[in-house]
Amino acid sequence: MTKEIIFLKLGGSLITDKDKPYTPRLDKLTELAKEIKTALDSNPGQLLILGHGSGSFGHVAAKKHGTRDGVQTREQWFGFTEVRFQAAELNRYVVQSLLEAGLPALPFPPSASMVSNDRKVVHHNIEPIRKALDVNLLPVVQGDVAFDEARGGTILSTEDVFAFLAEHFSPSRILLAGIEAGVWEDFPARTKLVKEIQLSDYEKMRAGIGGSASTDVTGGMKAKVEEMLALLQKSKGMTAQIFSAEEKGFLTRALNGENVGTLLKV
Repeated sequence: MTKEIIFLKLGGSLITDKDKPYTPRLDKLTELAKEIKTALDSNPGQLLILGHGSGSFGHVAAKKHGTRDGVQTREQWFGFTEVRFQAAELNRYVVQSLLEAGLPALPFPPSASMVSNDRKVVHHNIEPIRKALDVNLLPVVQGDVAFDEARGGTILSTEDVFAFLAEHFSPSRILLAGIEAGVWEDFPARTKLVKEIQLSDYEKMRAGIGGSASTDVTGGMKAKVEEMLALLQKSKGMTAQIFSAEEKGFLTRALNGENVGTLLKV
């Protein structure tokens, strides 16, 4: 039986306090890990690749050093290593919560294996991730620094990493869990939630989709929507969903196939 592969991102705004540097939301991580365990236990035909953002860990250091725009000077390279350290710190909290929930999580940090060119991943040995899935482990990737052929160094968002991995693992769904209920037609007023976006309709609502209210060097909601729609165009039949996992139970429902936010499709 061919197993369904799902990509799930836990957004930095969800798992950290984005307004307090270097502050994980430990209770929320515990809750989310239990929800993932519940969903996977009830759907043995599913495999998951989990990604997470950097929130108040990597983004603060990255903004200070301008790492995403490029790394050239000695000071910038020192900043590159600081961003990596902070990303790893948060990853440890995430993986610990998964292990404590009984999930066999195994981290695959992009900085150790991915090389990009102008923030598009051009090299990555995917075989260790494939082998992890073969033995029912839970691969964990993350927003991270990476060596870049055009910029020296940069930061890859979880979406950048997913875009590359999607070409090799053909997920049926990409789930982006954050604190926003989905895509708002009138951000920041937040009175009109869009339940579904088809590529053909996107241009009409584009002006209303905002950026991010907190520090986010990877582009906010508008960038996420556009990245996902571009990815869906390359992958026939795949869908993406942007939703809030702030309320208990929503993550499990999304993993089980329910649209609890905004569904993106082509």
